Amino acid sequence: MATILLDKKASSTGEVQEKIPPYSWYVLALLCVVYLMNFLDRTLIYILFPPIKKEMVLSDLQLALLGTTSFVIFYTALGIPFGRLADKVVRKKMIAVGLAIWSLFSGLTGFATDFWTIFACRVMVGVGEATLGPAAMSLLSDFFPKRMRATVQSIYSAGIPLGAAAAFFLGGSIAEVLSWRWAFYLLGFPGVLLALMVLFIKEPPRGVAELNATQAENKAESRLAVLAKNKTLVFHHIGYAFFAVATNSLSIWVPTLLSRAHGMTLVAVGTMAGMSMLIAGGLGTAFGGYIADWFKERSKGGRMKFTAMAAALCAPLWLTFLLSGNMTVMIACYVLLTGFGLIWLGPGAADVHDIVGPNLRGLGVGVYFFTVNIIGYGFGPPIIGKVNDMLGVGANPWNMHYGLLICPLACAVSAVFLYFGSRSLEKQE
Repeated sequence: MATILLDKKASSTGEVQEKIPPYSWYVLALLCVVYLMNFLDRTLIYILFPPIKKEMVLSDLQLALLGTTSFVIFYTALGIPFGRLADKVVRKKMIAVGLAIWSLFSGLTGFATDFWTIFACRVMVGVGEATLGPAAMSLLSDFFPKRMRATVQSIYSAGIPLGAAAAFFLGGSIAEVLSWRWAFYLLGFPGVLLALMVLFIKEPPRGVAELNATQAENKAESRLAVLAKNKTLVFHHIGYAFFAVATNSLSIWVPTLLSRAHGMTLVAVGTMAGMSMLIAGGLGTAFGGYIADWFKERSKGGRMKFTAMAAALCAPLWLTFLLSGNMTVMIACYVLLTGFGLIWLGPGAADVHDIVGPNLRGLGVGVYFFTVNIIGYGFGPPIIGKVNDMLGVGANPWNMHYGLLICPLACAVSAVFLYFGSRSLEKQE
């Protein structure tokens, strides 16, 4: 198998800089498409909540259980063991198998006949998608130099808004023209073919791009203990977990809010949300990493300091969105929230890699994903759904605005933890 290495050349200042081979950019593009499919299949059900709720007569809590809890059960539970596995196995095979599984069960969701069959399919989507994060991020860190880590992770993470945009655009349109079931058929099954392309990636040696790849080998149990005792990681994980509660609500609950309380059609909601994800979300995700790397060059905790500012800015934007009552203002806030609310994706993953090093990279990302998703998906959305039911949104849909006040609170908490995380990182040797 061919080995992909980073060629080096001397700059005019005498520094040794890495020359990135074209193949590295190809792998980044391919994995970005895989991540796009990942978030398309994860997000698709949200735009389809209204017709699914109507056909199966479900409560908001049940919708939340289908949209997040079912998915998160194994997605989070398997995140840590899959992270450990990504440190040991051929990563491209791990990604390909997971992609085939989640695509298959996303397509099979269209055949569901009740709450529990959708729930089971979503569980298996979560099982498949749990393979991607640790393996893909570890792989990319070996294709690109450390100085570009947040930039590369952000380009890869652009698959999130692009996948969500595709789900909103295509899911809403297919559901209006055909049915919600055909949206799953047409958007789920094709991912199986993409898995074949992933198998042909030429995988580099583990840790090849690391400046200092010498770490003592520890048993898995002691590795987890090392991560758990790292105060910087604790601040980092909790901060991004609360940020995720608000960010995920942009896809999970806001489309339903606009449909119920403001009478927008699925196509209108899909177009608005899709354009926001595509433009603001795509730009915020892609350039967030570049800006965060700029902050990192000026202080060790610069990335978290930057994302703490983004979280603090999102809190008043959420309040304005929920309390203004003016649709023009709401849409403007939604666009800004999409951009600033996704700006942390690349920097968050990049800091994990830098803090834990190459030999703990897969496990570190697995723990990070576990924490962020168990709070951001597993607890946040169902709590909001339960609050909606308690507020009687079935009789008065406008009350959804009040249930979503959890989001600006989550942003404020996130900003505090990320700020302390940046201070803690700067104190580390």
